[in-house]
This record gives sequence, C-alpha cells and structure tokens, in this order.
Amino acid sequence: MSTLLLFDDAMTEHDPGAGHPECPDRLRAIADRFARDPVAGTRTAAPRPVERAAVERVHPSHHVQRIYDAEGKHLALDPDTHLSPGSIAAARLAAGAAVDAVDAVMKPDTDNAFAFVRPPGHHALADRSMGFCVLNNVAIAAEHARQVHGLERVLIVDWDVHHGNGTQAIFYDRSDVLFMSSHQFPFYPGTGAVRETGAGAGTGFTVNVPYGPGARDADLRKAFTEVLHPVAEAFEPDLVLVSAGFDGHRQDPLGQFELSREGFADLCGEVRAVAERHAHGRLVMLLEGGYDLQALAGSAHACAQVLAGASPPDAAGVTTAGGEATLRLTVDEHRARWLS
Repeated sequence: MSTLLLFDDAMTEHDPGAGHPECPDRLRAIADRFARDPVAGTRTAAPRPVERAAVERVHPSHHVQRIYDAEGKHLALDPDTHLSPGSIAAARLAAGAAVDAVDAVMKPDTDNAFAFVRPPGHHALADRSMGFCVLNNVAIAAEHARQVHGLERVLIVDWDVHHGNGTQAIFYDRSDVLFMSSHQFPFYPGTGAVRETGAGAGTGFTVNVPYGPGARDADLRKAFTEVLHPVAEAFEPDLVLVSAGFDGHRQDPLGQFELSREGFADLCGEVRAVAERHAHGRLVMLLEGGYDLQALAGSAHACAQVLAGASPPDAAGVTTAGGEATLRLTVDEHRARWLS
C-alpha cells in the first residue's frame, strides 16, 4: 500500500499562548516520533495553502474575510480559540492539507493519506470559529471531493472525544455526506445526542454514539462493527474521511475515555476496511484533538502503520455496561433506515 503523510512545520507557527493545550509541540511530538521510527510504505509531503474558493464552499465569504483579516495579529475568536501572527497561514495550510489529501487518494499511486494538521477543524461552524478550530478542515475536504472530483457520497467518521458539532451542523440537512461520531456526552460542546439524526433530506444521515466517561477500546470497536459497518454497507460511500482526534486516550488531560494506542490502531483498521470495501480504498485521516504529547504521537504513529498495511492489533477487550446501553440506544434510533 502507499500512504501519504502530510505535514508542514509552518503549522507550528499557530501559537494560542502559554499553557494552551492545543500547542505547537503537538505537531513537533508527532514529527519527532516519525523521525525516530519511520513507517515503511509511507511518504511525506508538504501541503499547499488552501485556495479561498475551496474554503468558501463551506464558510460564507464574509466569515472567511473576517478570518483572513486576522492574519498577522494576536486575536481571540472565542474564549478557547486564540490566534497569533502565524495562525491564519497555519489554518490555510491545514485546510490545504485536507484538500491535497483528497486529491492524492483520487490518484492510483496513493491508497490513503493522513494529514497532521493544526489548528484542528471539527468544531468550526460555517460562520463561527470555536473550540480551538478556525476552519472546518474535514468539511472543506468533503466539499472538495463532491464539487471537484464529482463524488456522490462521502462518509465522515469522527472519533475525537469531543463531538464534531461544526461538521454535523454543516451537513445536517444533506444526504450526500453521512456523519458518524463516537464521543463523550454530555461534554463540550454540548451537542451529539443520539436523537440528533439530521433534518429534512438529511434525516438519518447523522449518526451519534454518545458514550459516558470511561468508554473503552471495546466500546468504540463494537460501535464500529455494529453501527459503522452496516451503515456504510447501505450508504456505499465513495470516500471515507476521518476526524482523527486522540484525546480519547486514557492519558489525555481533557477527555475521560480509557482508550489506548492499540485501540486507535484498531479503529483505524475498521475505517480502512470500510474504505477498501466501498470506496476503492480512498481514506483520508485528518488530525483533530489529542493533548498528551506521548499518547498523541504514539497513537498517530500506530494508525499510520495500519494505513500502510500493518494488521490492526487486537484491542477489543471487554465492553462497559454504559457503553452497551449507549450502543443499544443508537441502534434503536437508526434501525429503520440503516440497521434493520
């Protein structure tokens, strides 16, 4: 297999300030890990800054202008989302990496791609930056796939411990992009209940699996085997995108899940299998959260190994009672459309 890794040290120029968890050292830790232990079957490239037209497929022009006008400034977009003079250039590279990754997997020489980006994106609403996120990178990737490459159906899987409220909202009334999220609930940003399933033509095309604190590898693995796989079987995506947050790791200071490096690699194997079965292997992973540097770097490295063809580890273990209850609620909510 051929796996593209996208990285640019310029994204470390986004500096939200001393003590902020979404710090430049996140990318440095990942780069150091891959430098020490390269993954066979991968190649690395630097992304191009995103074209404004690609951003405006997701974000209205007045909001994009407001963001671009912040280039070179220190500015707070919300209480959690702070900009430094290099932040907007980094955000344009992050979104550009998402677009470049989609372009790459549409070519025969690349099976899949992992873009190591910051600032992250999945909390960014169409007209509002929030939750450490400036531009919604995964939404920009999905719209690029739809509008430029003509793909009919895009599946977005979000395993960050925080619900991807921005991604959900952007596609909530559409049936061409299916959004599935496993996340801690109730938790920031307050969205992601089981009954949030979409609206209008998009009814049923949002699938939330909201776990309480303490969810384990086995809980998320079971959600993927019992929900993601049958949903993908019915939806038949042309491309699989993953908002890959690693803040569900048991060492993470922000989340309260009990996931492991092996568990994330296992989930990566599940989404790789979905892409191989339905989307000609087209799989793009985009970095979201993950705030313990060692856990982040180790989990990202383990996922890259799986993308490059390694067998996923067996990290199933035992599910929790709360996880089983959550899964049953999710299955019941979506039984009529996807899981009958």
